[in-house]
Amino acid sequence: MSATILERILAGTREELERRRRAVPLAALEAQGAAGRDGGRARGALFDALCAPGIGVIAEFKRRSPSAGPLREGADPAAMVAAYERAGARAVSVLTEGPHFGGSLEDLRAARAACALPLLRKDFIVDRYQLHEARAAGADAVLLIVAALSREALGELHSEAARLGLDALVEVHDREELARALEVDAQLVGVNNRDLRDFTVDVSRTTELLGAIPDEVPVVSESGIAHPAQIAELGRAGVAAVLIGESLMRAPDPEEALRALLAGAGATYENF
Repeated sequence: MSATILERILAGTREELERRRRAVPLAALEAQGAAGRDGGRARGALFDALCAPGIGVIAEFKRRSPSAGPLREGADPAAMVAAYERAGARAVSVLTEGPHFGGSLEDLRAARAACALPLLRKDFIVDRYQLHEARAAGADAVLLIVAALSREALGELHSEAARLGLDALVEVHDREELARALEVDAQLVGVNNRDLRDFTVDVSRTTELLGAIPDEVPVVSESGIAHPAQIAELGRAGVAAVLIGESLMRAPDPEEALRALLAGAGATYENF
């Protein structure tokens, strides 16, 4: 049986991780992370942002993807995230996976230097070393993908993220994965409308799972969202935020595109 897209990405992630681990020992990362946290990063920043009234947008910096190819040649992460902040994003996601998405920790560091919004490191986290990388690079939160982790690994990484002062957005795409997320007492749940095994997208995945998620857990709907009406509908259903990357990265003016999405979603919401 051929490997799924997710399996191929995870194999590459582990190879890259070993290379970085040889280059920068864990002890050095721990020291960098402690200095950064002492320098003023706020624990729970993403959680607090997602608990604000109304539905918000987590705007994503992503260079390319296996399904869509290159999104914005020569994109400048500092300029992009500053534009997102000006336009009213509630938080920023930075995709740091290299081989398949063209990202890096340098993109994360540049984003941290350019904006004060809560910052999510979006990657395929499989080892605690990556949590320390995220902390040292200035992230407030990390993505933990249930489909990529065993029950044991998910629990260990979720606990370690909390110990380091990082919020964990626990990503699911079906009821079985949601049950595993709730087993570890996930404080933030992301529903990925894109199935990482074959990259098909169905936004109804979010609404189908919402009823099984406790009311006190903020929910983020990820992937396949590009129109104000979608945002307004998800907001009425109780979603805390939507994560939008590809449509903003492709827009001629990302700042204006995000402003228009937010304004349109507000107008649509009021007229439902």
